[in-house]
Amino acid sequence: MESRRDFLKKSALGVAGMTLGSTMNMSAKSYARIIGANDRVRVGILGFSNRFRDSLGKSFLKYAKEMNFELFTVCDIWSRRRDEGQAWYLEQTGGKIKTARNTDELWTQKPDAVIISTADFQHALHTAEAVRAGCDVYVEKPFAETMDDANFALKAAKETNKVIQVGSQRRSGTNYHAANDYIKSGKFGKIVAVEMTWNVNQPGRWRLPQLTKEIREQDTDWKRFLMNRPYEPWDPRKYLEYRLFWPYSSGIPGQWMAHQIDTVHWFSGLDYPRSVVANGGIYMWNDGRTNYDTVTAVFDYGYSKEQEPGDGFQVIYSSRQNNSSGGTKEWYFSNGGKLDLDTNIINSDGGLEERHASAMGMKPFKLDRFELPKISVETGSNTGSDPLTNAHMKNWMDCVRAGNVKTNAPVEAGYNHSIADIMVTAALRTGQRATFDEKQKQVIAGGKVFKY
Repeated sequence: MESRRDFLKKSALGVAGMTLGSTMNMSAKSYARIIGANDRVRVGILGFSNRFRDSLGKSFLKYAKEMNFELFTVCDIWSRRRDEGQAWYLEQTGGKIKTARNTDELWTQKPDAVIISTADFQHALHTAEAVRAGCDVYVEKPFAETMDDANFALKAAKETNKVIQVGSQRRSGTNYHAANDYIKSGKFGKIVAVEMTWNVNQPGRWRLPQLTKEIREQDTDWKRFLMNRPYEPWDPRKYLEYRLFWPYSSGIPGQWMAHQIDTVHWFSGLDYPRSVVANGGIYMWNDGRTNYDTVTAVFDYGYSKEQEPGDGFQVIYSSRQNNSSGGTKEWYFSNGGKLDLDTNIINSDGGLEERHASAMGMKPFKLDRFELPKISVETGSNTGSDPLTNAHMKNWMDCVRAGNVKTNAPVEAGYNHSIADIMVTAALRTGQRATFDEKQKQVIAGGKVFKY
């Protein structure tokens, strides 16, 4: 029987070899694209957000010097953010950085790559712009909040074949890779159920009241911000607190569920759910928001188009912003036990007992206790970013440096988590069961294509 040490050794080698293996299998045409070791990769910041300042940017700078990457421009439609981007770069590096007022100006500066951390609904559209401008892309999740945007961006990605990393950083975690390997090895058995939560008690989550008072419409570009969303008059809350307002964000599904449902697709090999039903509401934080502060969604996943006996499994996802009990969890169940990605322990909890198995002429199924590797934190490293984001950024930079190589979270992963997110949003907003029409590439709820 394979020991835990042997299993983890194989898993670690698999993670370490992902980029190298992909590079070695490249075609001659792809190999010709490899950026020379002495060629500096010039990267633009598209959207100087809190997420970029506090995490993405620091992860990038952690590896930039050794890999010969540089941040050379910051693009944001709000003048204050451009100024803050320059000040941040000076503080971090002692150097100067250019600015661009919008993407039209950014593309004239000819970046090799961009890191996109704009508003949720803009990610897919900015990705399409970037790859058409010849850039490799690191783009925050959610990838898209409507299927029209997702389809538009996927088409651009496929036609340009640029390196894209979607910000689903669990895909660069050693524990998640080990969990995926364990499930795929067959030791876990068939996935029969998944339970996920993301609970906080944060009335200020996604709120920026002081900035909302300070921003002025003349210092930004409201029409450009709206992109393809229906026009409405200037609203500083929707500009800054967009995660609270549909159709600028789905809120909980796009922000939190996108991370967790992505692991379901990864571990199971399934691209999207067969159906979703969902309910929720604004039960506590009645502050003018239109996105819910509490959501519960139930997903049906399976390998056949319709539900058949013995096929598929159910995912129950719940999230609330008004009580943090239960925190964040990701529990996978088989008939033999439980895989817990909070504790990183696999055990026989809930597995088939001897007394129940023998009564049906079956054998008991109880998983052996197994510990997944913990995420290692680099001591003495004051990067200000988390280990998962560091690993995810490094993987993207490796792939950009190598050329036409699949990242840990390629565009297809973002497209698929978007389908699931949009199905939940459709179910919440229509009160109807949501499905995905493969031919139309659209989410259907109540017999209609779901838009806004």
